[in-house]
Amino acid sequence: MSAWRVRRPGPIDNNPLERVTTDVPRPAPSELLVAVRACGVCRTDLHVTEGDLPVHRDRVTPGHEVVGEVVEVGADAGDRFGVGDRVGIAWLRHTCGVCRYCRRGDENLCPESRYTGWDADGGYAEFTTVPAAFAHHLPGGYSDSELAPLLCAGIIGYRSLLRADLPPAGRLGLYGFGGSAHITAQVALAQGAEVHVMTRGAEARELALALGVASAQGAADPPPVRLDSAILFAPVGDLVLPALEALDRGGTLAIAGIHLSDIPVLNYQRHLFQERQLRSVTSNTRADARAFLEFAGRHHIKVTKPEYPLRQADRALSDLSAGRIAGAAVLLV
Repeated sequence: MSAWRVRRPGPIDNNPLERVTTDVPRPAPSELLVAVRACGVCRTDLHVTEGDLPVHRDRVTPGHEVVGEVVEVGADAGDRFGVGDRVGIAWLRHTCGVCRYCRRGDENLCPESRYTGWDADGGYAEFTTVPAAFAHHLPGGYSDSELAPLLCAGIIGYRSLLRADLPPAGRLGLYGFGGSAHITAQVALAQGAEVHVMTRGAEARELALALGVASAQGAADPPPVRLDSAILFAPVGDLVLPALEALDRGGTLAIAGIHLSDIPVLNYQRHLFQERQLRSVTSNTRADARAFLEFAGRHHIKVTKPEYPLRQADRALSDLSAGRIAGAAVLLV
């Protein structure tokens, strides 16, 4: 089979992925073997590829928004999936199940957690494996390429919305408007929120307005109203300050990314006083994933998805790095 691997972490334009021909992986007894049909291109893939995140697996195959078909079921993988089923593979791949975090329902904080496309080979390949306990049933009414971005961009946006503590009919600000934000905006709008977008790209602002947000302006520009909640999707620490300044009293800013550039010095009175809160978001739980995918089954989400053949994985990552993608890019296998 063909797969694309991180040869040497660094800027994608100077350190392209390496295409390899290798054996189809054999699933462990608890795993499924999946023929990949589509794989989303997430900014976390770019962080793994460019070395923003530490190396967890040498020469890893990126990709953790995987939609495919089950072609083999391990002997101990249970009966949740059968051969021929459509299946989703997301970022979270393993947790211990016994630590204090797992026992209280916070498996995203498990010290033994493992991740698709970082600790184990992911979906930039023709085949991959997944523990059956961490595979996802997918809602109907979507194509494979529409579903792929839901498996991380959608799930992490959904968890970020929960972490942002948006009140009913509240005012939500989204900083950055890529794959995750354009899905999260639709979730918030369906829940009755008033959404305001701050992002650098004119095309992204046009997409936001087309989806029904109340306003769209530059990344560091103030929104026209005070915000009850905000989510920072762009991995830009400099935006933390204007996002906090835009919050109303008692407002919450959630930082959605796994990587963020340095945050400038905060002024307590200007940025945090009046019970403003700053929160991080770490991965997601399987319960988050199930809840979001069920929501997506009830409310059809319009996924803007520039498509690339798998052989153009480098181009997709380069376009993502340069801000040339509106929505969420998808590799087709």
